[in-house]
Amino acid sequence: MKNTGKLPPWLKRRVPATTTFARTEKIIEDLRVETICTNADCPNMGHCFDRGTATVLILGNLCTRNCSFCSVAHGKPLPPDPTEPQRIAQMAKQLDLKYLVITSVNRDDLSDAGAKHFRDVVNRCRKEIPELKYELLLPDFRHCQDKAVEILSQSMPFVFGHNIETVPELYPKARPGADYKTSLDLLKKAKQSDDSVITKSSIMLGLGEDEKSVQQSMHDLRDVGCDRIAIGQYLKPSKHSLEVVQYIEPEKFKWWQQKAYDLGFSWVMSSPFTRSSYHAELESCT
Repeated sequence: MKNTGKLPPWLKRRVPATTTFARTEKIIEDLRVETICTNADCPNMGHCFDRGTATVLILGNLCTRNCSFCSVAHGKPLPPDPTEPQRIAQMAKQLDLKYLVITSVNRDDLSDAGAKHFRDVVNRCRKEIPELKYELLLPDFRHCQDKAVEILSQSMPFVFGHNIETVPELYPKARPGADYKTSLDLLKKAKQSDDSVITKSSIMLGLGEDEKSVQQSMHDLRDVGCDRIAIGQYLKPSKHSLEVVQYIEPEKFKWWQQKAYDLGFSWVMSSPFTRSSYHAELESCT
């Protein structure tokens, strides 16, 4: 349905007010850990916190880019915090996590775009909790992809995630600081570096894309060996963000899920509330 200014009934949900939610929130705040849940105004935050989990946001909360679909603040970030790996390890311990999703802002100011910091966070957490499994939702490393993939190989195994976000026709509007081919190249290089690496991407619907373009993007992901895909509804996270063009009905997401499986994706999550890290632990890294 087209956006009429009202949220459709299937996109209305309450935020849980439970002791688990409060405990999760307190642990995160006490350890000064940033999350994408809060910084991107994720609609799933309440449900994730209520399950005692969160997606951590490393390398600060100021992004060097300013994508119009995202509400993460834009600005000049501080240098990487050397205490962050230990604080995240403590968070994972206190929450008794079995699966940790780690993402970051874009750090185009760093020579490795933050790859070493990702590696250090994983290695520190692995030292503290050997059985913990990981999914990294990575930036595109546009000026240092080969270097970044080499650095990240030092902290395998983990699910190697990078989101194309939308179809290439909408990049000038939604991701002006990114490039569609560059995103595909990163996923391809990750798979070429080690064929056993599980790669994952995500696409938002409702920004004005057409069906043919979505199907082509899914084909493009499979062509670079992408194993997993998350398909969700774009929701405007702030008043300055892009408007929603269309709300996709739940049945259509089920249709897209089957299309993705037919193309050969090994893991597909497709629903209005799907986000790349939402329920990511349901099929963990092997």
